[in-house]
Amino acid sequence: MDKVVDSAAQAVADIPDGALLAVGGFGLCGIPSTLIAALFLAGTTGLRVASNNCGVDDWGLGLLLRAGRIARMTSSYVGENKEFARQYLSGELEVELTPQGTLAERLRAGGSGIPAFYTPAGTGTQVELGGLPWRYSPDGSVAVASPPKEVREFAGRRHVLEEAITADFGLVRAEIADRHGNCVFHAAARNFNPLCAMSGRITLVEAERIVDPGEISPDAIHLPGVYVDRIVAADPADKRIERRTVRTSAAGLGKE
Repeated sequence: MDKVVDSAAQAVADIPDGALLAVGGFGLCGIPSTLIAALFLAGTTGLRVASNNCGVDDWGLGLLLRAGRIARMTSSYVGENKEFARQYLSGELEVELTPQGTLAERLRAGGSGIPAFYTPAGTGTQVELGGLPWRYSPDGSVAVASPPKEVREFAGRRHVLEEAITADFGLVRAEIADRHGNCVFHAAARNFNPLCAMSGRITLVEAERIVDPGEISPDAIHLPGVYVDRIVAADPADKRIERRTVRTSAAGLGKE
């Protein structure tokens, strides 16, 4: 089955206002920027998003955030996005901060048909006890706080119950995809993209290179095509570095 569509606009056309999205990427690595830009142009709003972070102010999910299109984020990291922090602290945005490994497993569990799981991460903290600010009031008080979580003991250790995330749509970026949806991710872009693809009831992939079925060795496939519904071509040059670090002049630093 050929899953390639003509444009990113076509791929995101049926994403409604208020949809829950699982969006791949880690920092600025592996961000589905082509699909996000198409969603921005479509004017879709009230979105609830599960993603490790929220891009930066002018790129990735930051485009939607700055335009006021995101109502809620489930993330592990605010990152370099000052607008993300501002909206959260001013009460404009609801944010469920989640331990990074827990977020990854919630996405994987959602794609695997597992409704919930126990983990030791967060026990003895507000993750377990509740009270983490999800939304602030404009006056700085807490308007919505996290609820306490169910706890069980396994092998003498306390664990909290975490619910899986099953998104309406998964948006991911692959280095290579064949027309059946089998995907290969480059290096660190493999972190959250396969999990977000699994989590989505409908999954959209933007691929830097689209090949014919059979061109990817079965042993090289990171994400089977069964998880993918639509594929669109991505601009392979549309990438950014979150924090560029370069070496200064060797003068005064000793020999190279």
